[in-house]
Order: sequence, then structure tokens, then C-alpha cells
Amino acid sequence: MKRREFITLLGGATASYVSWPLAARAQQPAMPVIGFLGAIRLPDRLKAAFLKRLAEQGLVEGRNVAIEYRFAEGRYERMARMAAELVRRPVTVIVASPTPPSVVAKAATATVPIVFGVTDDPIKLGLVTSLPRPGGNATGVYFFLSDLAAKQLGLLRELIPSATRIGLLVNPDNANAEAVTREATAAASAIGVEIEVVRANDNTAIDAAFATLLRSKADALVVGADPFFFSRRSQLAALAIRHAIPAVYTVRDFPEAGGLMSYGTSLTEAFRQIGDYTGRIVKGAKPADLPVVQSTKFDFIVNLTTAKALGLDVPPSLLATADEVIE
Repeated sequence: MKRREFITLLGGATASYVSWPLAARAQQPAMPVIGFLGAIRLPDRLKAAFLKRLAEQGLVEGRNVAIEYRFAEGRYERMARMAAELVRRPVTVIVASPTPPSVVAKAATATVPIVFGVTDDPIKLGLVTSLPRPGGNATGVYFFLSDLAAKQLGLLRELIPSATRIGLLVNPDNANAEAVTREATAAASAIGVEIEVVRANDNTAIDAAFATLLRSKADALVVGADPFFFSRRSQLAALAIRHAIPAVYTVRDFPEAGGLMSYGTSLTEAFRQIGDYTGRIVKGAKPADLPVVQSTKFDFIVNLTTAKALGLDVPPSLLATADEVIE
């Protein structure tokens, strides 16, 4: 073999050796991307529950699945832009929770699969056509947090039998505000209690809402399900104590932050279920084939330290029904 032919052959073999791994890598499937749209930053315990369920299905963030997080930090007007970013990304599936991000995600795409976690009826929100057969690109978990006003009012009435006027705090920017107001008003009427509706979507409005409750001499307060309120739970608890207004909230994080008591869905279990559906869709399942999960685990938490600060004696019958008592 001539020297020139040998060099040509060697060069061709080297080029093939170098290009083969590049071609092989190009043929490997891209890492799936999960888009996560939230109204506020996801609390660590809920993120851990979500990621743990993904990992149990063999999907580990940073190893074989990527997650793009978008949090509006309570600024609901930002969510449409964030949802559009995730759709353009593009992502394999969008996880959206609670109600405001879920509604925005559904409006942003009719093709990208969506796993929602909502506090309100997903049929009324237009996310699915039915719970057992979602029928579109969305499915997920129904928390029921906006449907608990009757139970929460009953707990307040058991704690304060003399209560006749109870405040209801809602966020007017949340799609659930009207539904929560209707349910609370109907539940209050059934037990002979008057509802005073106050609204807030920023810190100044929260202060104004408490000023209104003081002027109207409200005996207690129900704080509606809303991610902005969740992000301001310490502020709400402090104001309730300062103004001596006993309040009931939706999730355990409020009494842990100093609130009096909460009754609502176990969000840890709910986010585990969201992680389950997300993993299944990443692996190829279709949202239309996955029935909406309805939460069945509820927590009742009482903060006795706050009760004492408010000068309240919690009846033993009420304490006996609590899942946890904070002292």
C-alpha cells in the first residue's frame, strides 16, 4: 500500500471513530422536561412529596428528567406569560397548582398534557368534562379546599357558641372567590350566622380587611383557600392575634405559623398524587385516560398556644377530634 493511500485510509477511519459517538448521542432521546407553574414558591415539604413520588417511578430530577419551575410569587398577572414560556420550551407535561395556575395553563395550551392540583371543582373551572373521564389534555387532583366552609364554620361555632357574625377573607383575583363566598354564605345561613365578606390581594388590603372586621365587630374569621394568603400566613396569624379575632384556615401550615386552627386537605398526600400522575404521563400515559383524583385525607389542627393568647378555652370535645394539637 502506498503511503498516500495509507494516510487517506487512516484519516477516514479516524473521522468515522470521532463521528460515531456524536451520531449515537444525537440519536439518544432528549431528557423529558416537566414544567411546574405555581402561584407562589412550592413549600419544601410539598416539593419533597412530589419529587419522592417521581423518584419511586424511576424519574430523578437532574438525572433522567429536568424540571423547569415558574413561580409568580403571588403576582397572578405574571402567570399567563410563564405558562406561554413553558409551552414554547417545549415541555413534556405542565404541572400547575393550585386553582389560578391550573386555569391559566389550560388556557395556554390544548395539546401539552397538564397535571393540575385545584381547590375547586375542575369541571366548573373548565379543566375537564368529567371526573372519571377528563376527556382532554388535563387531569389531576381535586383538593376540596374551597368546599369546606360549612365544616370550618361549624368548628368556629363549636369553639365560640355565641358567635353571630363571622368574617370571610377571599382574594378577588382568585377564580374561586365567588364560589367560596356562595358556599360560606349558604352554610352560615343554615346555622343562623351572618357572613361579612372582606377581600384582599396585597398586604395593604389585608390590613384594611382586618380594620373592616374590627368595625363590624366580627366574632371570628374564615380565611379562604388562596396561595397568596398561604404566602402571608405569618402576617395573617399575627393580625388575628393582635386584633383578637379567632380564625380558621385551610391547611396545617397556618397553625404552624401561629394561626388558631385549620381544617382541610392533606396537601402532602395531594402532591404525592400529583407526582404520581406526572410520572405516568412522562412515561407515556394520556391525561384523558387518568381519572381526576379526589382527596380523601383531611387534617384538623389546633394551636393551643394561640388559643390561650386569644383567651379561648378549647372544649375537650373539639380537641378530641383534632389530628394534631400544637402546644
